[in-house]
Amino acid sequence: MTRSELLGELRSRGVLLNSYAETLINHAVFDLRQREEVGIVERNVGDLGFSTGATLPQVFARAHEHGLEPCPADTGPYLRLMMTWQANAPDSVLSAGRSPTGALKVACAPVSDDVAFPRGFYLRVVDGQQWLRGFRCDDEYLFSPEDRFAFRVPEMRQ
Repeated sequence: MTRSELLGELRSRGVLLNSYAETLINHAVFDLRQREEVGIVERNVGDLGFSTGATLPQVFARAHEHGLEPCPADTGPYLRLMMTWQANAPDSVLSAGRSPTGALKVACAPVSDDVAFPRGFYLRVVDGQQWLRGFRCDDEYLFSPEDRFAFRVPEMRQ
């Protein structure tokens, strides 16, 4: 979809966005590109072997060791549109300077080296309302073992 079609579809389904998500959607990675199918698998930081938590570079490196890849940078909004069954978050806190409970972060390579620019998307349902939110963090931020990520499953090779 074009950027405006995507935003229109999100809004028509009642999905709320924070300003970081809007900033990401306005990035050039959302220029129209060839359609592709992306297989997704969910893993938490603990599933990847980090019982005390890990930084984003550590999470990505370990996921790679498990044969998982980052998603394309524009995956978040499409996953939000597809994932209508996400459970309600256990709390209603939208922003607390930490990874929010009940969030599914979409693992993707950053689209900017600027640490002030949003790093990626996460999906969350708060009080029955679907959210697509952008988040920021640096490479030192420690994600907890319970923090969940969506990774790309590479296509089967013949």
